[in-house]
Amino acid sequence: MYLQRLSLVDFRSYPAAEIDLVPGVNLFVGPNGHGKTNLMEAVYYTATLASHRVAGDVPLVRSGADSAIVRCGVSSGSRELLVELEIIPGKTNRARLNRSPVARPRAVLGAVRTVLFAPEDLALVRGDPAERRRFLDELLIARFPRFSAVRADYERALKQRNALLKSSGMMRRGRRRSSDVGSHTGSEPMGDLRTLEVWDCHLARHGAELLAGRIETVNALVPYVAKAYQAVSEGSARATMSYTSSLSSTARDTVPQEENVTGATAGGLLGTDPDLLNAQLLAALAAVRTSELERGITLVGPHRDDVLLQLGELPAKGYASHGESWSYALALRLASFELLRAEGDEPILILDDVFAELDSRRRTLLGELAAGAMQVLVTAAVAEDVPSSLLDAGSGGARFDVADGQVRRVY
Repeated sequence: MYLQRLSLVDFRSYPAAEIDLVPGVNLFVGPNGHGKTNLMEAVYYTATLASHRVAGDVPLVRSGADSAIVRCGVSSGSRELLVELEIIPGKTNRARLNRSPVARPRAVLGAVRTVLFAPEDLALVRGDPAERRRFLDELLIARFPRFSAVRADYERALKQRNALLKSSGMMRRGRRRSSDVGSHTGSEPMGDLRTLEVWDCHLARHGAELLAGRIETVNALVPYVAKAYQAVSEGSARATMSYTSSLSSTARDTVPQEENVTGATAGGLLGTDPDLLNAQLLAALAAVRTSELERGITLVGPHRDDVLLQLGELPAKGYASHGESWSYALALRLASFELLRAEGDEPILILDDVFAELDSRRRTLLGELAAGAMQVLVTAAVAEDVPSSLLDAGSGGARFDVADGQVRRVY
């Protein structure tokens, strides 16, 4: 797969932009703050329906404009696809595939596949669990786009359940404070409990499917991460990863365990059987019911899970050096690229201003590894930051100079 054309209207700093790209290396050079990353963000957004820089859509629309449009023309084998997205803050975004409207924007997921490595990726190793959950979910959806709907259904059930827990907990505490007025025992109304049990079922069903996909993806990624880390690191420590679930401490004594479970989590609780995971989630929710009512939040489920990254016997977070953390973050992205390439259309590799963050050895190694990709989009403040191992391999590629929101092709 490679990107043939990128067209922008009112996206970020660009009133309009039309860029023709080629297979191989496409290098974008220009001072920081002049719009290079905005171009990469537009391609990434088309592939994921999310930005790697901000949580919402409002910053993606140029100041003064009502909406932004991103169009990506891609070639994939014998197919050519045109993906169009209209980003409308505060309203439902619209999408078209080969100029035909689709019912929902997520219907275009899979048409463009990317793997993006950016300076923000250091947070995958050093940041909060939410960063690693997001990384894993984006990879899962890139592999199997239907999981976008699964995740949306889970998040909707979680939101509804949290609202019910909060309101039920407030009522419960209010009755306790006024218990001296009457003879009420302080127990929850049966209606509230029945409603909560309904949302338990929704949460467990969608959560089990999401968990199964995440665990399978971690299992598939493990050997690629180990290989990629060895390729970009001087150290001898082995990089490993495992999925750690909030179920591990709550379901161990409440659910009969299946023999020979091969889940990627400590304690051997989780496999990839959605029915077993559904039972574990329901049991865990029942076990923490009292605490959830007191706190007004859902205490178990995929939204509270993490991915444990290790170097040797130690967790990378808190123990890895700066260089080791960069190597691990890079290994996660390269492993994702290799996994996606092994399973289908090769994704577009995006290296956004990362060479300036790496030492000379890691620059060279990354350049050599990236040189084998069908298409690489690279940004740099100065061309000298990009290793010759990548530029030499990209003969026949293209270079663009970016300045003051203008993109000019040099060769």
